[in-house]
Amino acid sequence: MELMVAVKGGEVWADDSGGDGPPLVLLHPGIGDSTAWDPVVPRLARRHRVIRYDVRGYGRSPAATAPYSLVEDLIAVLDHFGVRRAALVGSSMGGVAAVSLALGRPERVAALALLCPGVTGYPGLTSPELMTEIEKLAEAGDVDGLVTLTLRTWAAAGTGDDPEAAAQVRAAVPAWFSNYPHQVPDPPSFDRLGELDTPCLLVLGELDQPEVVRCNEEMAARIPDCRLVRLPGCDHLPMLRAPETVAELVLEVCDGVR
Repeated sequence: MELMVAVKGGEVWADDSGGDGPPLVLLHPGIGDSTAWDPVVPRLARRHRVIRYDVRGYGRSPAATAPYSLVEDLIAVLDHFGVRRAALVGSSMGGVAAVSLALGRPERVAALALLCPGVTGYPGLTSPELMTEIEKLAEAGDVDGLVTLTLRTWAAAGTGDDPEAAAQVRAAVPAWFSNYPHQVPDPPSFDRLGELDTPCLLVLGELDQPEVVRCNEEMAARIPDCRLVRLPGCDHLPMLRAPETVAELVLEVCDGVR
């Protein structure tokens, strides 16, 4: 079931597979939209009620026009679908929202599967040199340049034209511009990771940016009883690069829910 969900000062597109299985919410990365989950949804939906949505400005969601936070929008989506508690699968930017909710409203989170996640309050997630290059391209409005740079860095496992990853990145770039003035960062989470008390899996891609790999290693070390899985030959988009492995890992952590 596809529909628009009201959030504070706007709306987001969402999809609910329905069914009687335990709810599982997929949170997409900042370099893609909810279609990045297409390769894994069929496998997950056999055993779970799968909900996914596009963050404001991404995919089928209108651009942000008012202040918003990732975690507040996530809560609004859960409330809309009547989901009191769900397993969260967060990729990159989606991992930020998943961790923020697990810390702020732990009763709403049954399990965490974090794929190459970001986290608020962690310094140096992107190298200064890369940020300078991104800023120059953004100031020039060079969309092609931003896509090429992203494929070279966060999507380094790709070969040739890498059409799936390129399509994800190109579709995401407009949201980088439209959301920047409106997104309100959620509170810092990195120093609170030791408070998490839920089954947790963290997957990192060994071909991801070194700064992201280091952040993910430090996150896994701080989260109690976190299972860290390294995917060789994988970058910042594990759901595209290794969908069967990702689906299996997600189902395993969900099976461990109390």
